Amino acid sequence: MGPVAAVNDDMTRTVRTYGNWRVPASAGLMGLGTLGTVFLLGSLVLIVFVVMIAGLLRGAIAGAVLSVVLLTVLTKDKHGKSTMSKMGVRMLWWKARSLGAHLYRSGPLGRVPWGRYQLPGLAAPLRLSEQQDSYGRPFALLHLPANGNHFSVVVATEPDGAALVDIEQVDSWVAEWGHWLANLGDEPDLVAASVTVETSPDTGTRLRREVVGQIDEQSPEFARQVLLETVDAYPHGSSLVRAFVALTFSPGRDKKITPEEMGRDLAARLPGLTQGLSSTGAGAARPLPAHELCEVIRVAYDPAAAVLIDEAHAAGEVPEIEWTDVGPTAHQAGWDKIRHDSALSVSWTMTAAPRGNVQSSILTRLLAPHPDIARKRVTLLYRPLDPARAAGVVEADLRAAEFRATSSAKPTARDMLATRSARATAAEEAAGAGLVNFGMIVTATVEDLDKESDARAAVANLSAASRLRLRPAYGAQDSTFAAGLPLGIVLPMHLRIPVEIREQM
Repeated sequence: MGPVAAVNDDMTRTVRTYGNWRVPASAGLMGLGTLGTVFLLGSLVLIVFVVMIAGLLRGAIAGAVLSVVLLTVLTKDKHGKSTMSKMGVRMLWWKARSLGAHLYRSGPLGRVPWGRYQLPGLAAPLRLSEQQDSYGRPFALLHLPANGNHFSVVVATEPDGAALVDIEQVDSWVAEWGHWLANLGDEPDLVAASVTVETSPDTGTRLRREVVGQIDEQSPEFARQVLLETVDAYPHGSSLVRAFVALTFSPGRDKKITPEEMGRDLAARLPGLTQGLSSTGAGAARPLPAHELCEVIRVAYDPAAAVLIDEAHAAGEVPEIEWTDVGPTAHQAGWDKIRHDSALSVSWTMTAAPRGNVQSSILTRLLAPHPDIARKRVTLLYRPLDPARAAGVVEADLRAAEFRATSSAKPTARDMLATRSARATAAEEAAGAGLVNFGMIVTATVEDLDKESDARAAVANLSAASRLRLRPAYGAQDSTFAAGLPLGIVLPMHLRIPVEIREQM
């Protein structure tokens, strides 16, 4: 009998990878969408009419003007932003700045006539109420009457983390998370979901309360001194990681439904949604009560309040923070940053997902605490598509990819790869897979203004390690900051140009 070789299962195991995410696009010529192609053909027809009516010289002038306009549409940077779109954003920013819309002062001495600390910008119309689910757990219900009549609930989770966890268990969590996202497309009236992972410095108040409460007065003096010194030294450099899931529902603009009626409807559905999250590695998931949501938003706009809130909890008290007082006292948006109360924040948006296939740990460094960033929020935005609409979307995307590949005698490698990816997406959707639009917002907050450049450099390095392409939210820092909070704000509902038209450009 010959020698027998021992085979390690870990060596033969295939590493699971993920990918094949696509940006929606429409068919067109020269890299343009459907509307852009219509504009191009219409411009050519217009030039012909000008030549026929006014002569060759004026036709040449009209052609030159239209060529310049077309050039601003075709010229794009690495983030896919055209020169025309950037010019439009800059002009809108100048207009907002000239009107003073980038400034906000609240409170008794502020510009708000009612003297409260209301949230600014997109979050200003939000109204908060508290309901109870079928398990008797209180949960905060946010209502946005305008722009879609949205209702949002926030779920607090305690992620287990991937440290000392078998890769098979991690793969199982990822698969369950994919199933949970796919099932959102079947949830009635659900229009969006978001996951916010926030890292912040730990004040040490909770650790001190736990340790001091357990110290036995009869224990040796040396042991008590060791515990107290540990409590004093441990919080320095330690971080707190929290995760929230916001679910946004819209019964429709025409339906007159009150928060109480919506609360009764969601009361029976929340237990199932939170139970499904527990199998995704999110740990214990529970609806967030109104007072805890107020604390989260208050600390986001004024990080200095975190110490006071933790001290109040350590004393056994619940801070009485009303929804009308969670906003900042001073709020000033800049072109590429925002100043709010005791901190300064910079927000980025994802313009390109990782190219190729990635492993499940691709976002580990981005989500982990960083010494150069006092507070960091990474928010994943999801807009699930219902199965009835998903089929049409993938088929239209496949036709657009095939058109781009066949419109040239020598298609590029990217066009061929896009066609294969579109076919794979259509096949997966036909087999029952869900379709989800997703994006990402990264917000870095520093309390020391001199560390702004360090925070920017840190985010740039973290995004490169995660193979993400991030772009500062120029001219929209205040709106992006609010959208990165667990408030259930759906950004496409607040755009001047609808998403459907943008995808056709």
